Amino acid sequence: MSWLRTELWTAEVVYAGFGTPMLRGALAVQGGFVVGQGSLEELRARFPQAEVVHKGLALLPPPVNAHTHLDLSLLPLYRGPFAGFLSHVVAHRERRGLEGARRGLEELLASGAGAFADIVFKDEVMDFLLQESPLPGVAFYEVFAPEPSLAEEVYRAVRRKVEAWRRREGKVKVGLSPHAPYSVSPPLLKRLAEWARAEGLPLMVHAAESPEEVAFLARGEGPLREVYGRFAKTPWTPPGTTPVRHLHALGVLGPTTLLVHGVQVDEEEVGLLAETGTKVVLCPRSNANLEVGEAPLALYAKHGVELALGTDSRGSSPDLDVKNEARFLWGRAEPRLLVRALTRGGYRALGLPTPRLTRGTPLSLVHFL
Repeated sequence: MSWLRTELWTAEVVYAGFGTPMLRGALAVQGGFVVGQGSLEELRARFPQAEVVHKGLALLPPPVNAHTHLDLSLLPLYRGPFAGFLSHVVAHRERRGLEGARRGLEELLASGAGAFADIVFKDEVMDFLLQESPLPGVAFYEVFAPEPSLAEEVYRAVRRKVEAWRRREGKVKVGLSPHAPYSVSPPLLKRLAEWARAEGLPLMVHAAESPEEVAFLARGEGPLREVYGRFAKTPWTPPGTTPVRHLHALGVLGPTTLLVHGVQVDEEEVGLLAETGTKVVLCPRSNANLEVGEAPLALYAKHGVELALGTDSRGSSPDLDVKNEARFLWGRAEPRLLVRALTRGGYRALGLPTPRLTRGTPLSLVHFL
């Protein structure tokens, strides 16, 4: 493109960061900057000499990777049954840590992500992200504590750490991640949710991911029973319900809660997520590799649940480029829904403003899908 020539960039979906993603939209670009946005017909009338250039599936602001485990970036990729993935992570625990987080953050930056949400397992990784991340986002401190008798002790220890980290927030804010409804005891889940709500802390919880999780919560059956037994002395008493209903009963759902995966849900549960304002982060490539099924995108769209996209970790996904999650789903869902999830849905989930592609925006901030 010559410096002074105007081009009209268009794609299947064009989203400028505000309003509704457009099916017949375009960006007018000139001299390395956006000089206009709107419908293709409107921009053709404004710039009659401009060449129309098709740019693929979508044009959009910098996307959000709303679910990562950066410290797992050195793990080999796992493909297979869900329960085996937990053993895979444990078997490679020596590769988990600061070096993986550094590598993962470098990959996020190279992918063009505009913001991110990370699950932080080790204190050194939280320190690193708070001090060094050039990207805005939320670092969710992960809690894994299935033993009910330790609930109060764990709660006090987690609270001390999180309060200290929050005093050092900058680009990266601190959140809290009770790992999952099968790996955090009900009394601790309830306690953490109450505290997070009182303090305005964002919550992120893995839930409704696999059939194994559903079976364990409903009847105490399946391979997760053995996993639970490795970490808890008290026998598991299943709540006798589904993951989403269990979380709702404990007060975990709400407008500052991000539920990750949300594959194993029925329409009533999707309605609960919508009513409580809970956001859902989809990780479709990880779900495919772990053989857990596909999230019901049409149900989420029907009920107006705010969706975001995440890659999950390098242990269950081939890369950390969240745009590839949308490409994976393209053709299986309404394309404007996917573009919104990549951008506005992700920024809203993290409490951040969505960047806008308006007159004067550098073309370096225009992303292609």
